[in-house]
Amino acid sequence: MNTLDYKLLAALDQVVSEQSFEGAARQLHLTQSAVSQRIKQLEQRLAQPLLVRGQPPRPTEAGRRLLAHYRQVSQLESAVMADLLPDAPQKPLGVTIATNADSLATWLIPALTPLLHGHPIELNLLIEDESRTLDRLRSGEAFGAISISADPLPGCRCDPLGQMDYLLVATPGFRARYFADGLTQDALRRAPAVAFDQRDDMHERYIARHFGLTAGSYPCHAVRSSEAFVAIARAGAAYCLIPRLMIAEDLAAARLLELHPQGRLIQPLYWHRWLLERGVHKLLSRRLIDHARAVLPAIDSGGISRV
Repeated sequence: MNTLDYKLLAALDQVVSEQSFEGAARQLHLTQSAVSQRIKQLEQRLAQPLLVRGQPPRPTEAGRRLLAHYRQVSQLESAVMADLLPDAPQKPLGVTIATNADSLATWLIPALTPLLHGHPIELNLLIEDESRTLDRLRSGEAFGAISISADPLPGCRCDPLGQMDYLLVATPGFRARYFADGLTQDALRRAPAVAFDQRDDMHERYIARHFGLTAGSYPCHAVRSSEAFVAIARAGAAYCLIPRLMIAEDLAAARLLELHPQGRLIQPLYWHRWLLERGVHKLLSRRLIDHARAVLPAIDSGGISRV
């Protein structure tokens, strides 16, 4: 019978997670040689390489598929044991979610807080651009992901959460300094913008679509923090695309002004997770979906504007 040896899979998982054989050996309380032997044994059993032995080591495509399976089984096993042995001392259940930074900075923590108060959970949040969060679900690193895609992965389900409305904003002083004559190409070539980081291309796509300027033809800061992102705009140091949910009070008080009302960006958000969910994972999904739908506008399938 062809079966998987989870002891061998655990070695593969630790090497990839720790990004070294030395770290994996330390976590598994084994020698590096023993860890290497376990992975070789697994590769021999499956007759194909599972690990590219570089710096750092990384899984092959077959290795990624095995790791996704192993990580799902591990989380499901933890949930089952907590149900079967509710009175036994249990270490916190590890729950990993892939999320975009804007959701984390606005509605996600309030959605999860009641669950964190009522259950022994060890939360791990993986921050990615909303177009890339599904990669973490696909690899098995996360059990759920907040994404702009409505198409579920194989073995997963997907529910709509709502939409995030983005506005192009700046302070009154910034607008007077750079955009007194409007958002012209010449003005945009001089005015500093801000993007979340070098991998975040939302701003680039927005400016290219609405104003015909390519990335690199205008100054743009990179700040990998939603809070600092908004702080730069509030300080009058840059203009940027920000979720309305983060700046509602600034807009009401006219501390920030919308620069391009006719070009509002609407991003739909969906909650993806494994099809087999139970216990805390199922409860988390329900809380997350309910809270998001309470605070986010419903997805307007007929009027979604993406870049």
